[in-house]
Amino acid sequence: MTLIRRSFALAAVAGALAGAAWAGPVTLKSNPVDDDGDVTLGDIFDGAGSAAGVVVAQRSGPSVVLEAGQLQAQARQAGLDWTNASGLRRVAVRRSTGPVQTEAPAEFASTVTPQARPTFRPAGAGQQVIARNDMVRVTYQVGGVNLTVMGKAMRNAALGEPVAVLNTNSNRVIDAVASGPGQAVAGPAADMARANPQQFAAR
Repeated sequence: MTLIRRSFALAAVAGALAGAAWAGPVTLKSNPVDDDGDVTLGDIFDGAGSAAGVVVAQRSGPSVVLEAGQLQAQARQAGLDWTNASGLRRVAVRRSTGPVQTEAPAEFASTVTPQARPTFRPAGAGQQVIARNDMVRVTYQVGGVNLTVMGKAMRNAALGEPVAVLNTNSNRVIDAVASGPGQAVAGPAADMARANPQQFAAR
């Protein structure tokens, strides 16, 4: 009986090792989105293959934030290997708004300046980082390029709070989210800043 038990144990260990060896490597998408509220591994990862349809979360609002550790475990159970080399603690998945926009919104039609990478300065949650009538730099990320425009804040805002910014050159109002002192983000990044302001601002 001891020999039989040992054989079963060895078979179980071998099966576990074989499962780990066959785990397919995947990479996190730069902008995870879903269309129907069912967040799947295919919505989050490139290279999910046959596991792309596995549902890992439900989104009821504009976005849902997943714990990276739990997501990594769910991916592993589905036979995927996400190393999380960047050491992310959370992953935000937002509602898809249709085809990816390849041009800046009309609000950015004037005084648009390409930037290599925006700089976000962290601030405490609930702490006011923008005051009404402050000049604010609004960043819109599109196609790997960061477009910025200066405008006047139309209200006070704390980190992660919505703020309307008037582009004084075009007289258009930009719907943005405060990301740091005198700074805000618009477009897809706004949902991430609203859902997780501290982590977003610290990037």
